[in-house]
Amino acid sequence: MSQDLVLQQRDGYLLHLTLNRPDKKNALTFEMYLALIEAMKQAEQDDGVRVLLLSGAGGSFTSGNDIAAFVAAMGQPEKARIPLSFLQTLAGFSKPIVAAVDGVAVGIGSSLLLHCDLVLASEEAIFQLPFTKLGLVPEGGTSLLLPQQLGHRLAFELLVEGDAIPAHRAAQLGLINTVLPQSQLLDSALRRAHALTRLAPEAVRQSKQMLKAANKPALDAVLVSEVEAFAARLSSPEAREAFQAFMEKRAPNF
Repeated sequence: MSQDLVLQQRDGYLLHLTLNRPDKKNALTFEMYLALIEAMKQAEQDDGVRVLLLSGAGGSFTSGNDIAAFVAAMGQPEKARIPLSFLQTLAGFSKPIVAAVDGVAVGIGSSLLLHCDLVLASEEAIFQLPFTKLGLVPEGGTSLLLPQQLGHRLAFELLVEGDAIPAHRAAQLGLINTVLPQSQLLDSALRRAHALTRLAPEAVRQSKQMLKAANKPALDAVLVSEVEAFAARLSSPEAREAFQAFMEKRAPNF
């Protein structure tokens, strides 16, 4: 089933992974995380893959974690570590990662983009990190990377107020590279990804490593500490109320 939920397509030196759960706006399940981890680990070892492209099917990138799956997993810490393994694999991936973002990119759908090397978005793209709205705390390295990139006040706005921002503001803040008409998004992402495959592959890998090296020890530690705090928050009264309110389609009462 996970193979159907994450589509893989090889095109020369490019591996294209597509989140394929459009009826749920590509909300991520544990099975999808495991499929992504396996695909990235295989791509890491495959000299025939030089660039990875991530996208979502059906007009959405991803609406974030599947709330129902996470509610069902409360009290199972080992499941809470699956997203950590995904983030560690993504953050440590040595080859270029290009993301094509259409529609919603919520929660980890936005935070994972901080680990991508090029991010292209459609004019319809919406980015949101609504952690505190769900009684949770930042994850995905956001508590380190966003203040570094944006400063405290803008990072607070995105991570604590947690309101959605449109693609043009995300580009203005430097969170994404460019904004395109929806009809041009995937073709443009494929074109830039293929252009990367034509560069000297080892020079590209070393350049990416150099860009990330200074931050790596701190990021490695933050990814773990964030997930530990996130997992603890999953069983908190605030998170339980937020999830229950979400399922009942009402405002939470904190």
